Amino acid sequence: MALLRTPSIVKAAVRWLAFAVLCTSLPAVSLAQGLPLEYAVKAAYLYKFAPFVEWPPGAFASATSPLNLCVVGADPFGAALDSATRGQQVAGHPVMVWRWAKAERDMGCHLLFVGPSKAQIVADALATVAGQPVLTVTDRSRGVTGGMIEFVLVNGRVRFDIDAAAAQASGIAISSKLLGLAVSLRKEPG
Repeated sequence: MALLRTPSIVKAAVRWLAFAVLCTSLPAVSLAQGLPLEYAVKAAYLYKFAPFVEWPPGAFASATSPLNLCVVGADPFGAALDSATRGQQVAGHPVMVWRWAKAERDMGCHLLFVGPSKAQIVADALATVAGQPVLTVTDRSRGVTGGMIEFVLVNGRVRFDIDAAAAQASGIAISSKLLGLAVSLRKEPG
């Protein structure tokens, strides 16, 4: 029992429990400024993925530099993403949201959401960051595929699939806790 009293373990357990509750109680998430519930939930998920991801050394300029969450293409979140991330930090990194019309090689993104857009914009965005330590997220429920994490709808609830092989190929490690919540998991390349 002494092990459970260690502050860092307790904080990690509380963080994991909060994420698990979010995953299982999605209908309880409030609507943000008239935005459909689905997008309010996806906005909350986006930055909640980050504590369960380990980026390689050098992915951040310093221990306190921002975690850059980028949206490329159509932004379905509006102010909901800004509200969800306002004042948030991940491992001492303040979360910053950036919006781009198209992906560029040195955007400095740590987490990249590719929104519903023309197929070429999606393909270009994913190709631009391929091999870089950038966690890519797409929305398969809206026809956008290819991200390391893909949002899906299962019985009317927002869930996600994970391509752990693609993340590993980019130098990113995804926690087994997050992998365990995925609807489906791909561990092998191809």
